Amino acid sequence: MIKLFKVLVIYAIYGLIVGEIIVRAFTLTSDIPQRTITEDHIQKYKPNQTGGWSKGDHKWQVNDRGWVGPLPQSFDNLITIVGDSFIENLMNPDECHQSHFLSQNFPKQNFLEAARSGVTFIESLEITKHLDSLNPKYHLICLNDYNIKESISNIERQPDITQFNTEEGQMIYGRMKAPFAKKILYNWKFVYYLYNRFPLSFNKKETDTTPKISNYDIPYLKINGKEFKALLDYASTNYSIDDKILVLKPTATKGLAELLKSYGYKVLLLDDHGEDWTFGYDAHWNCYGHEEASKQITKFLRTLNL
Repeated sequence: MIKLFKVLVIYAIYGLIVGEIIVRAFTLTSDIPQRTITEDHIQKYKPNQTGGWSKGDHKWQVNDRGWVGPLPQSFDNLITIVGDSFIENLMNPDECHQSHFLSQNFPKQNFLEAARSGVTFIESLEITKHLDSLNPKYHLICLNDYNIKESISNIERQPDITQFNTEEGQMIYGRMKAPFAKKILYNWKFVYYLYNRFPLSFNKKETDTTPKISNYDIPYLKINGKEFKALLDYASTNYSIDDKILVLKPTATKGLAELLKSYGYKVLLLDDHGEDWTFGYDAHWNCYGHEEASKQITKFLRTLNL
């Protein structure tokens, strides 16, 4: 029995080594940048990281300010682009980022992307405050109804993201969940591949035929209108509005656009005109989607005499 156990252990170790080599050689998993939290509660990435994306042949980069993508040549005449994973855009090369397209259209302006997967609307506002020392002319904030809903802790508490409790009028800053375990998981590629390929699900039954509901099919504003307005009331008194341009994804509702305008925000509701801006396997924008979005943002910015 002991001999059999030793043989099984040897084969298991051999399998792990071979699996690790195969996963790394064929880039079967994406590299995930490691995070840190600043003194002012902003979750960003540890500077100067690079990694690959499993569905592409490009490398993403984290600059020395802790954000994905290259830094502009100068911070003069700066416009920041703040948002979640749509702006972070690990799945596309640098030349398919909003900052790249917009800098081509506005050569006298500099653009800095400051985005991270999971950023809520309220954290976007916190990030703009974090960036105000660079004296940007405008902050572009990309969002939709779901980013507003995620901002409100009393709708759904999510400890790893920054939220606001509209009932108590209190900010609740996000904290990283299991950072040490995640570091091991992300660096042990074969185990991470197995984790993604065969996710654990203890609650799902094989006979479960409940239809899947997209985040974008739920009328969050209608359901949570009171909370949305309480959040925006807080935002209007604690953050500047004049320098904010809210770029709403095509999945956002016209009702949200009108509500944000009523608070004095400059609002652009993107329109995909029925085209598919996304990857076939993923809801994020592909390069074409980013370019089309940038065209509409460019047109809007020109109305501001840029």
